[in-house]
Amino acid sequence: MSPLSRDTLLARDEPPPWRIERPSPSARSPYFLTCDHAGLRIPRRLGQLGLEPRELRRHIGWDIGVASVATQLAGLLDATLVLQPYSRLVIDCNRPPESPESIPILSEATPIPGNRLVPAAQARQRRREIFEPYHACIRGQLDARRRRGQPTLLLAMHSFTPVYLGQSRPWHLGVLYHRDARMAHALRDLLRQDARLCVGDNQPYTVDDASDYGIPEYGERGGLPHVELEIRQDLIGDPAGQRGWALRLARCLRMLEEPLLHS
Repeated sequence: MSPLSRDTLLARDEPPPWRIERPSPSARSPYFLTCDHAGLRIPRRLGQLGLEPRELRRHIGWDIGVASVATQLAGLLDATLVLQPYSRLVIDCNRPPESPESIPILSEATPIPGNRLVPAAQARQRRREIFEPYHACIRGQLDARRRRGQPTLLLAMHSFTPVYLGQSRPWHLGVLYHRDARMAHALRDLLRQDARLCVGDNQPYTVDDASDYGIPEYGERGGLPHVELEIRQDLIGDPAGQRGWALRLARCLRMLEEPLLHS
């Protein structure tokens, strides 16, 4: 019998598909952080998806450096943070489940053998055991804040590779949004006061309903002020860079907190 024909994907000794720092109601900050691509774990029953470990450690497997930045930033702000520890190659928790990129067969130029011809039942299993519990955790925390009347400013944390399909990317950080640019533009303008920084406005990515999940679902449909941050991975690939960016962002976000709450 194939391991994937069993009732569960995750073994009992494997971690849940979320980790939470300062859960409700302990965090006092209005900022609420998510980190969809924090880890590179693969459920044992999927092997390594047909990839060598060195391939999984590349940017195709996770958002390099951002889990540490998000964890430190949440600590500096006294904010709740929800992280997702399984690789984006198992199922991408920032893609609608119906998206063809939800379980990618190609990431950048790298084929993902273990994702070719995934039966519908196995795709539902990945969704049921990773995507849905992670987002249920986020919803539970946000619902608890609403019941208490605690304001929320949503910050979705990501990182991006400095070179993609042979093209160099000059931005140090990008602020991403779709229909509501208030929080993104406020942070963009503050960061651009540092002439050393190249800050992208919806660069190197944009947000839309078809390709993104967190910002459309919790920011736009949930009615929360929001921004998705993308930090270039070579800037946060070591502890010094991670700490430096956490401190920089914490300073800016503290300055913006009151204006954003009253915008």
